[in-house]
Amino acid sequence: MIGRSFLAALALAGAASAATAQQTGERPFCADRPGKGTPTCILDVGRWQAEVGLVDGARQSDAGSRLESEAWGDLFLRYGLTPLTELQFGLTTWTREAVTDKTTGNRDVVDGVSDLQIGFRHSLANPDGSGVSIALAGFITAPTGSRDLRADGFEGGVVVPISLPLNDDWGLSLSPGVDIVADSDGDGRHAAYTMVAGIGRGFGPWALGAEIWISRDDDPIEPTTQSTFDLTAVWSPPAMPDAQLDFGLNFGLNDDSPDVEFGVGVARRF
Repeated sequence: MIGRSFLAALALAGAASAATAQQTGERPFCADRPGKGTPTCILDVGRWQAEVGLVDGARQSDAGSRLESEAWGDLFLRYGLTPLTELQFGLTTWTREAVTDKTTGNRDVVDGVSDLQIGFRHSLANPDGSGVSIALAGFITAPTGSRDLRADGFEGGVVVPISLPLNDDWGLSLSPGVDIVADSDGDGRHAAYTMVAGIGRGFGPWALGAEIWISRDDDPIEPTTQSTFDLTAVWSPPAMPDAQLDFGLNFGLNDDSPDVEFGVGVARRF
């Protein structure tokens, strides 16, 4: 769980930079949270950004079992390496998954730290995310997590995020991607494909969005397709242009997807 002292440090450390961001010609504040889509924006050279999922939870149920999961301290760090490229690091400090057998009442619980993710994003057009903006993003996940949660070896993927202005108020975003992930039996690798399409609009200090997420996992043991309809809300404090508080609520569209997911988080640029 993220302590109060850590959150206070986030606020204090970013206060000075927030006051001068617009005056120095920096790019607009832009976070990866809270949607599943990948933005096209790149951080200014030498700037850091911390994005923290304070709490995330999901619930999925079928005739025989119920899966409940939660995560605390989903940390995502970004660093502006060049005018067109940023580095990224991701780690969830604590996650918990519980599966309940509805017939017997037996409950299996695993918890611990997630795997470490290292990635990058490189702009192909408009690194500030304005206008028609395109980027290339990639990541590698190292099996560093707790024993019952870590992946079977290294995994990775590539995403090509695209953002398009529809008019002065509305924007469209697309995030097609492909991952190479471990087979469910731990023997071999296979491809998984994702597509996220979203629209969004700002209302003063608020930005509201909606997304459709589709993921096809071609696991040779049991291929699955998941799909969700996601709603997001972001509040940017007028006095703190380098920060946001965000909320997400997702609804499963088929039996292979979580019935409902929710999340609350913050982001701060330094």
